[in-house]
Amino acid sequence: MTRPAFSITRRHALMGAAALPLAAAASRPAFGAAEMLGMATTRFNRFKLGDFEVTALLAGTRTVPDPQTIFGLNASEEEFAAASEAAHIPTDKAQFFFTPTVVNTGSELILFDTGLNPGGITGALRAAGYEPEQVDKVVITHMHGDHIGGLSEDGAATFANATHITGAAEFDAWNEADNDAFEAKVRPLAEQFTMIGDGESIASGITAMAAFGHTPGHMTYMIESGDEQLVLAVDFANHYVWSLAHPEWEVRFDQDKEMAAQTRRRILDMLAADKIPFIGYHMPWPAMGFVETRGDGFHYVPTSYQMMLE
Repeated sequence: MTRPAFSITRRHALMGAAALPLAAAASRPAFGAAEMLGMATTRFNRFKLGDFEVTALLAGTRTVPDPQTIFGLNASEEEFAAASEAAHIPTDKAQFFFTPTVVNTGSELILFDTGLNPGGITGALRAAGYEPEQVDKVVITHMHGDHIGGLSEDGAATFANATHITGAAEFDAWNEADNDAFEAKVRPLAEQFTMIGDGESIASGITAMAAFGHTPGHMTYMIESGDEQLVLAVDFANHYVWSLAHPEWEVRFDQDKEMAAQTRRRILDMLAADKIPFIGYHMPWPAMGFVETRGDGFHYVPTSYQMMLE
């Protein structure tokens, strides 16, 4: 018997029925068309650390062209390109992040660094549920403009109720330099600053650790509560690939490049050996990760849900 030239099977019927709603939908006008809103991200990331509450704040972010004019100054273009390609990042631009951090000890609210300007830091604070008047201590890890920019406006302190703290070596170095940002942001508040040194505590469980090189008195901070630890690593390493995979690569903003490279390797060794998480001021948002050794260098491992677990 000859099969007809055309026949409808059960499969064909089902496919046709499924296509009908799609065809009808395609003929309708899109009443609910949504506008493109542009890229966006969260402004804060909060987690528990023992009895403390830690909140990283995204006080700003921007795209910067020609990153090898900043990182890997002593590397060849081929070396820089190879490291970038291995990490799936471009060589013609980089994204910078600016991440002050708040530690709530239960008795004090302590802010580490203030971002680029007062509006950026107060906006991020308010997004996280805090008001500037609630800040008890402002700790300046070092005095580059993206860390002191939110300290004051026209000589008036942004955090009027806060004690201000910084490293003595850092303050002394900038006090003797000719620097517009220091004069505008720090000098008017100089009498409000308390000076500390390596190994001193600014609160129970929060200890300053010298990390000189990026600036003359750059400080990192060890945060400890219960049996948990976190390092506020700030700018000892400024990029998650170019500073970790190659800690000896020079960075334009490091004032003493040889000392900065030694500091990088020392702290990266500690973080990797002790498996301590860290918040890096310029790490990819939300700026927190672990370090593992990889060959002669190191590798950045972003945190996932570790800090969410009770």
